[in-house]
Amino acid sequence: MVLDDFEFGEIIVRKNSLAKSIRFALDNSGRLRLTFPAGVSDSLIRKTIEANRSVFRENLAKTSPISPSSQRARDQKIRLLRKEAEDFLPYRLAYLAKLHKLKYKRMRITYPTTRWGSCSSNGTISLSIAIMKLPPSLRDHVILHELNHLKHMDHSVLFWLSLEKMDPKCKYHRTMLKHYSPEIWKD
Repeated sequence: MVLDDFEFGEIIVRKNSLAKSIRFALDNSGRLRLTFPAGVSDSLIRKTIEANRSVFRENLAKTSPISPSSQRARDQKIRLLRKEAEDFLPYRLAYLAKLHKLKYKRMRITYPTTRWGSCSSNGTISLSIAIMKLPPSLRDHVILHELNHLKHMDHSVLFWLSLEKMDPKCKYHRTMLKHYSPEIWKD
C-alpha cells in the first residue's frame, strides 16, 4: 500500500506475516518504507506515522533530499526497465541455456540494488532489471555467469574455468562490468 503524506510524500507500507514488530527504513529512492505485522489495522499505521514524525524527519535529514518529481522519474525508469527486462531476459536466458545445454527450473526478474543476478540451489535464476542498462555482451556475461552456477554453486577455480568456456572474453567482461552499477539511477 502507498500512503500519500503531506510531509513525507509517498510512504510505502507493507504488511508482513513474518514481521513481529514495526520496522522502518528508507528505500532506494529515499521514500519511507514501513513494515508492519500482518494483523495491524490501517488506523494504527496512520497513528504510528503521526507518533514517529520526528524520528522519520531526523533520519530523512541524514539522506540527500529527493523531490517528488525525481521520485516519479525514478519510478518511471524502473517501470520501463522492468517492462524491457520482461520482454527480453526470459528469451535470452532460455536461448543461452539451450545453447550451453543447461536447464534451470525457474526465472525471476528482480530489482536488487547490489547485484546483477543470482542462482539458487533449487535452479531458480534471478536477474535484475538493471541488466538492461548494460551493453549486449555484458548482459550475456551476467546471464552466463548465473547459468554457470547451475554447474558450480560457488566461485571456485572450476567455476571460472567453466565460465571462460562459455564466455571466452570472461575476464574482459568482468573488468568492464565493474564500470557499471546495478543501481538504476547510477551510471
